Amino acid sequence: MALLIIGLVLFLGAHSVRILSDQVRTQTITRIGDMGWKGLITVASIAGFVLIVIGYGQAHAYHLPLWTPPLWTYYLAIPLTLIAFVLITAAYVPGNSIKAKVGHPMVAGVKTWAFAHLLANGNLADVLLFGSFLIWAVASFVTSRRRDRVNGTTYPAGTATRTGLTLVIGTVLWAVFLMVLHVRWIGVSPLGMLSAPAVPAAEPPAIIEPAPQSVPKAESPAAEGTSNASDAPKTDTAK
Repeated sequence: MALLIIGLVLFLGAHSVRILSDQVRTQTITRIGDMGWKGLITVASIAGFVLIVIGYGQAHAYHLPLWTPPLWTYYLAIPLTLIAFVLITAAYVPGNSIKAKVGHPMVAGVKTWAFAHLLANGNLADVLLFGSFLIWAVASFVTSRRRDRVNGTTYPAGTATRTGLTLVIGTVLWAVFLMVLHVRWIGVSPLGMLSAPAVPAAEPPAIIEPAPQSVPKAESPAAEGTSNASDAPKTDTAK
């Protein structure tokens, strides 16, 4: 668990400087240069990512459930992850309308991805991982949009062709990851969770009553006397 926490602090901390203080980022770039700043962020991000992968695997092996997600959360997580893939794709396809309207589709996609996985997972390791990314993404999106308003930043309107291309690429990537890569890389099939049979409620154990035992009847004194008399030796009176 410690490795997971350290990895989250390194990775998310490296991407939270502008959230906490944009001035500190600007001053640091002035001192060490743009390439030095990017190199520092890259090293911290890679180290944090590696620790997150190792720490999450170790923490998830303990299986410490905080709650059991109901089945409907899995059905909701599937379309939410599709939206997340489309948003993340929009960050890399230039000239699409999604980026023009959202402004920061990468952060919005991470936020949607983290929320979807937090809904459908109740282990302690899942809550730490996806909860941390969700908090970071919300804070980053809010501060980024506020900074755009202050600076008067606008995004050019996208074209229908570029927007359609974004939707197609995002959907294809989502389908490939959903049906192939998720089970290979993560070890869990999202579609398998949907098709898993429901576990029936446990029935109370049946109470087995002992069979009645027959009690031998006591013989009456008269019957006992008769029996003794019949068993006595007979004498020959003809002698």
